[in-house]
Amino acid sequence: MSMSNTDPEAVQRYWQEAIEGMNEQFTEAVQQNADAQAEFVEAWLDALGEGADEERVEGAIDGYKRAYETWMEAAEETVERTSDSFEGEDVTPEEIRDTWLSAANDSFSEIMGTAAFANVTGQTIEEGLDMRQQLDELSQETLHDLGMATKGDVHEVGERLIELERRQHAVEQKLDRVLEHLEE
Repeated sequence: MSMSNTDPEAVQRYWQEAIEGMNEQFTEAVQQNADAQAEFVEAWLDALGEGADEERVEGAIDGYKRAYETWMEAAEETVERTSDSFEGEDVTPEEIRDTWLSAANDSFSEIMGTAAFANVTGQTIEEGLDMRQQLDELSQETLHDLGMATKGDVHEVGERLIELERRQHAVEQKLDRVLEHLEE
C-alpha cells in the first residue's frame, strides 16, 4: 500500500493487516518454541532414566520451570515493545533480538545449573569415554590382526629399549671395573 493514499480506512486496514500478520508470526514462533521446549524436557527426562531419585527430578523440573518463566517474560517484553513500536516509539529489531538472546542465555543457565543437568552431563561423558575406550580396544585388535604395531606395542618396545640401555650401562661399568682390576 502506498502511504501517499490518505484514505483513513485504507490506512487502518493496512495497519490492521500488518498487526495480524505479526501476531500470526509471533504465535507461530511461540508455538515452535513451546514444542522445542517440550521435546527438550522429554529428552531430558528420558536421559535421567527410571532410576532418578525424586530430589533430582524435582530439581530438573524446577530448573525447567525457571527457564520457561524466563522465556515467557521475554515473550511478554517482545509483545510490549512491538506494541510500543506501533504506537510510534523507536524500537529496533536488535532490541527484540537482544531480548531473546538474553532469555536464551538466562534459561540455559537455569537448566544447566541443576543437579539433574550435571548428572545427565556426567552420564553422557562417561558413556562417551566408555565408547572411546571400546573403540580404542577395537582399533588395537584390528591393528594386531593386520600385523601392524599398535601404540601399546611401540610403548612396550620403548620400555624394553630403556631397560636394555640400563642393563648395558651396568655391564659396561662392571667391565670397566674388571679392566681396571686387571691393569693393577
